Amino acid sequence: MELLRIAPMLATPGSLPSAAVEGRWAFEVKQDGQRAMVYLPGDGTVILRSRSGADISAVYPELAGLGAVLGRRAVLDGEIVALDREGRSDFERLQSRMGLTSAAKAARMAQSVPAHLVLFDAVHLDGRGLTGLPYAERRALLQGLGLDGEHWSTPAAVVGHGEQALEATRTAGLEGLVCKRLASVYEPGVRSRSWIKIRHVRTVDVIVGGWVPGRGRLTGLPGALLVGEAHEGGLRYVGSVGTAWSDTERTTLAALLEAAAIDDCPFDEVPHLAGARWVLPRLVGEVRYTSRTRGGLLRQPSWHWLRPDLAPDGI
Repeated sequence: MELLRIAPMLATPGSLPSAAVEGRWAFEVKQDGQRAMVYLPGDGTVILRSRSGADISAVYPELAGLGAVLGRRAVLDGEIVALDREGRSDFERLQSRMGLTSAAKAARMAQSVPAHLVLFDAVHLDGRGLTGLPYAERRALLQGLGLDGEHWSTPAAVVGHGEQALEATRTAGLEGLVCKRLASVYEPGVRSRSWIKIRHVRTVDVIVGGWVPGRGRLTGLPGALLVGEAHEGGLRYVGSVGTAWSDTERTTLAALLEAAAIDDCPFDEVPHLAGARWVLPRLVGEVRYTSRTRGGLLRQPSWHWLRPDLAPDGI
């Protein structure tokens, strides 16, 4: 009998619970990968479904053995990751695996970039729905399955000690923390305040070297800034930033960009972006971002503020 599909419960961005109540919360490492609901019919097979419900089982053939290892009917919640040399989830590595349609290519990629399934919840087990149970009970049932192997694991959650857990993930270079209320039920498809995600955000001072015009109501205004970092002898492109501006900031930037317009790209290598316009690399801004690609590009950058107090040769 086919297992009932369950949409994953989602976390809400927020901050740590207060010290007065943190004993009512568990803290898990926030993984940087692809969310997956894992369906184990009990016949040795495995069906992996993405957050959208798409069947991604064929993309990750190395996870197929989980069904034979467990041998029970279950629906588990987790995250598929690709680990770097330090054992941290690396989304850029995982991207080479995502969306593959060829089974042969998926099998080859599994050898060079193996996937790892991090399990963190159990929502169905042995014909019994678990969504109405408190998180603490579901987690105990999951831990009791003993699912730890080369391609899957069930990392422990820490109860209380939120500040220490957050600092430990920051120091280790991990993406962040997920806080889960011990008494909370599993809410399929809901972005719940019972799960709070905290992502470590980094900042960097960058030099503006160009921009891309906006569209619609942003016609004539910058839709995105093209930014870089200075190095000896040049300006290295590190990405485009198009979020977190107020209308006033956007208008101010438009005037500054127009005054600094030039014909030639100031970056070492020209970014291939349609409609890009170039400026003298003299404006400095602070950008927030989550991490960098191996090529040095900023991931999920957002504008923080202009830094008129800094000159390009002073950062």
